[in-house]
Amino acid sequence: MVTAANIVNLTMENARDVLLEQSKTKVVLIDFWADWCEPCKQLMPTLERIASQYPDTLVIAKVDCEAEQQLAAQFQIRSLPTLMVFVNGQPVDALQDAQTEQAIKDMLAPHLPQPEDDALANAQQALQEGDEERAYTEAKKAYDLAPENMNARLLLADAAARVGHTEQAKSLLEGLTVAEQADPRYQHVLANIDLAEQAADSPEVRALEEQVAKSPNDLAARQQLALQYYQVKRYEEALNTLFSVLEADLNFAEAKKHTLDILNNLPAGDPLAATYRRKLYSMLY
Repeated sequence: MVTAANIVNLTMENARDVLLEQSKTKVVLIDFWADWCEPCKQLMPTLERIASQYPDTLVIAKVDCEAEQQLAAQFQIRSLPTLMVFVNGQPVDALQDAQTEQAIKDMLAPHLPQPEDDALANAQQALQEGDEERAYTEAKKAYDLAPENMNARLLLADAAARVGHTEQAKSLLEGLTVAEQADPRYQHVLANIDLAEQAADSPEVRALEEQVAKSPNDLAARQQLALQYYQVKRYEEALNTLFSVLEADLNFAEAKKHTLDILNNLPAGDPLAATYRRKLYSMLY
């Protein structure tokens, strides 16, 4: 029984329109089924859920193999249920027998737009335009939606390195297989991490670190070190250093203002912002 606008009964009469014409602009998933087939019936609610998730990009075409024996014969169907994916007038994938919802989605995923696609495109465009903070925000959004997406992982690692989150970038690269490390982007991200770390280890930073090490109670030097960390995009170290000033003297100079300024200027979606904002509020209130 057809229950949604993008679920159709496929017959010899409409097969050309659905499989050749509609599959040019949408993915068509053919469901070969029969009334006597219990696994076919169990699969129907799953297919309806999937159809509802992709109303504009997916068509589920149901073939009643008892009523449409000629159509089933043309596709040489030997087992029910059988699912077949059509794209641009051609079959591109298939599954036989009872399947989980995830297995069906995994089969469809390469052919359907995914929730993270827009964010990935925005991140890539932002990198090309040199807007590294927006690239980080969009890449983080894509990664949160699909942490298993290798494009999202590598793009976020790249953007993280560019905005100074070198440890996050390294963490994102950990656990990649040898095959995944063969991706040219992997070496590109490693190079960006190296460049970011070199830029972050400036003579000014080293001099202030030595000064603080010699005079740990010099809050002015500690605050200056925090600001220098921020300048070279070592944001977490900047915040940790400022909090060490606030813990020693909550009202020291402009430490609170500098802390809020850094938090307010972190890229949208940066997890440091939420973590340190909570920490600051707990100190103030």
